[in-house]
Amino acid sequence: MSDNDDLKALIRTIPDFPKPGIQFRDITTLLLDPHGFAQAIMRMAATTLGPIDLVAGIEARGFIFAAALARPLNAGVLLIRKDGKLPGATIAEDYALEYGTDRIVMHADALAPGKRVLLVDDLIATGGTARAALRLLRKAGAVVEQAQFLVDLPDLGGADALRADGVTVDSLIAFPGH
Repeated sequence: MSDNDDLKALIRTIPDFPKPGIQFRDITTLLLDPHGFAQAIMRMAATTLGPIDLVAGIEARGFIFAAALARPLNAGVLLIRKDGKLPGATIAEDYALEYGTDRIVMHADALAPGKRVLLVDDLIATGGTARAALRLLRKAGAVVEQAQFLVDLPDLGGADALRADGVTVDSLIAFPGH
């Protein structure tokens, strides 16, 4: 049994959601378990390459992990949001979707250049959003050397793409397929 099989057992798989052939990895069942969620945060914090000034969470489930990780890391929380969700001045990064493009934003004054930022989300699949978040943070002057995810779907290549961008990628759990 691997070190994180206890956490993997808390994640529900929903077949054929949101479309046929997709195995949806539902982390809400882990979030409902106080011990499992606490263990996930503790284990993620233990693998953090510190010190860290800010933990950047990608909307929306990434916010949960960023906020929880920020406390033991003694760091602030930076929100990476979908376009149109933040008041005030923002900076943006566009990224490709299967059909079209999307945009993520952060507050223009959210970080000073040179701040060390840990990028966090619940799951990495193809890596499109995470790579856009990395570009956005670096455009703002952040030093981003690590990204953490609860779940990796390695067959989809997102973690490898982030590694090719010069980031150390850690996840607690991997599921084959998509």
